[in-house]
Formats: sequence, C-alpha cells, structure tokens
Amino acid sequence: MSRVLVARLDSIGDVLLAGPAVRAAANGPDPDGTSPNEVVFVCGPQGEAAAALLPGVTEVFVWDCPWIANPPPPVTRGHFEQFVDFVRNSRITEAVILTSFHQSPLPLAQLLRLAGVSRTVAASTDYPGSLLDIRLRPGEDFPEDQPEAERALGIARAAGYSLPRGDDGRLRISEVPDVHGLAGEGPYVVVHPGASAPSRVWPPLHHAAAVELLEGAGYRVVVTGQPSETALTATVAGPAALDLGGRTDLKALAGVIAGADVLVTGNTGPAHLAAAVGTPVACLFSPVVPAVRWAPFGVPLELLGDQNAPCRQTRARDCPVPGHPCLSSVSPEQVMEAVERLIRGVSSLATRRKVRR
Repeated sequence: MSRVLVARLDSIGDVLLAGPAVRAAANGPDPDGTSPNEVVFVCGPQGEAAAALLPGVTEVFVWDCPWIANPPPPVTRGHFEQFVDFVRNSRITEAVILTSFHQSPLPLAQLLRLAGVSRTVAASTDYPGSLLDIRLRPGEDFPEDQPEAERALGIARAAGYSLPRGDDGRLRISEVPDVHGLAGEGPYVVVHPGASAPSRVWPPLHHAAAVELLEGAGYRVVVTGQPSETALTATVAGPAALDLGGRTDLKALAGVIAGADVLVTGNTGPAHLAAAVGTPVACLFSPVVPAVRWAPFGVPLELLGDQNAPCRQTRARDCPVPGHPCLSSVSPEQVMEAVERLIRGVSSLATRRKVRR
C-alpha cells in the first residue's frame, strides 16, 4: 500500500471540493479498489476541519503556506524545513497537488522534490522543468470552465487514480452527526449570512427581511455562523428564528445543514458543505469568481445575483463597485421565491420516485 500526498492549501470550501479526488487517490488505479492507498492530506489551518471530514483521508498535516494563506506566515528556513521533514519522514512516494486556476503548484512541487517524493502530478500554466512528472496544461489538456471538483478529479485521474466503482463523483463527508438537540424537531430552512470575504456577503438587513418573509410563510428558520459572527446572526435571526451563531463546529454545522430543506448562503464554505450532505442551496453568488467553477456542485441550486456585474472575475475580497450591486440588487422576495422553488422541486422529485416504484 502506497502513501499518497494530496495537497489543497486553501479554505474549507476548497478542501471539500477536493473530496472526489481524494477518494480516487485512496482507491488507487483499479475501480474495484484492489490496490488502495493511504492518503496524507496537506491543508492550511483554515481547511483542517474540512479535511478531517473527507472520506479516504488517512492523516491530515496542517501547513500554513506562505504563497496561499491570507495573511501569509513569514518565509523562514524553519517553516519550509517543517514541511520537508514531515514529508521525508512519512514514507510518501507520490503527490497530487490541487490548485485553482490562478495558483501555481511549482513552489510546493519543489519542496516535495527536496523531500524525496519521486512522482508529482499537477496542473501548471508555467513550464515545470523537472518539478512535475505529469503536467496538465490548463486550457489545453482540460477546460478551465468546469466545476472545481471535476477539475481536481481530472488531476487525480491523470495521476492514474480512479473513483471506486459506483462512486458518482459528488461531494461527501464521512459522517453526519445527529443534531436534533441543536436544530430542534420538524422541517426548517438554514440561513448562513456570513462569508470570509466582504465581496461575497448579501447585506445583513436583506437577510433579516428574508428570514421574516420565510417565517411569515410558515417556514421555521435556523441561522448559523461562526463565533466571530454572533452579532450578525442575532441581527438576521431577529426575535423568532433559532440563532445558532457560534454554537456549531464544522461537523455539527454539517448536521444542521443536512437536516434542512434548503440552505440560503453566499459563495462560502457552508455552500459546499451543503453539497456534501445533499441539501439544496439558494446561493447568493457574487461573480468575483466564476459560478461555473465555484457554485455548489451536484445538488439542486438556485443561483442568485448579477453574474455580469462589473466586479465579474476580479477575485476581489472587498467589492470594487460602490453599493455592491451584484448582490444588493437581489431582493428578499427573490430569495423567498428561490427557496420555495427548491422545496417544490425536491418534493416533486420525491413524488416521481415513489410513483416509479
């Protein structure tokens, strides 16, 4: 059994989108899994909790990458030696580096070479010289405008790995906890108003108005958020919605989202967590990155927001356009309508499946 390193050094959503590629690497070259691998997943601090949820991961190594993290750690010899020493002592023979279109895998490939890894696979626009054994050229060997999960899986397949037979390639997590004690009994809609980048946030009062509309239509609403977002979640929840701001770690949040009829959120980690547990998403998607690559993958989706706004594909963390029109132009009524379409669609699908049986 080989030990394969899979690297995705970004945040929660990026790590969750690497899940199908991880399962392929763990399965090995045969769909029947006759030559499985141990997968050592390397991620940044922001992605650690998500990496721990991925099926197929044997070990997680956290390394704060100076050319990925924001804010970045200082560049020191000791920081790089920490990574090289770990890899050298971990019996790792092969590596798959997963990156976004704007990131280079070559700095990490160089460290892997110094650590003695004999075979490294990645996608690289730049000439890799002897740093990569298999190089995929973005835009030539595969299209860039494809879902990020499929891009990552394509890199794993280029390394010779296959998904297990019967694996549909969607996002997954290894375990969904029972959170009835947190979320309560009966159907509900989750609203997650926060995001790591201000450019991806729908205005808080818009969220609050949408919650009021949902409650007025008879839906029970659960509002979620990080410990740093409790003021935001309290505003959005108002007097009637259940406010779970700061009360869930990522695993518990997965359980809360898994029990929901729909998740309302932006382009942020919980949107991909919803995809991993099969929950439909009404996604307030800022076009600073392309929706074709980063929208929730493999679940029923309502994409909201002006995808042709002036901020399109700027990758901006702070909105470069006064008034944040790409999202502020979306009304609470539109969100309400999107939620109802998703619920009707899922109900209709369930009815059709019963009839077929």
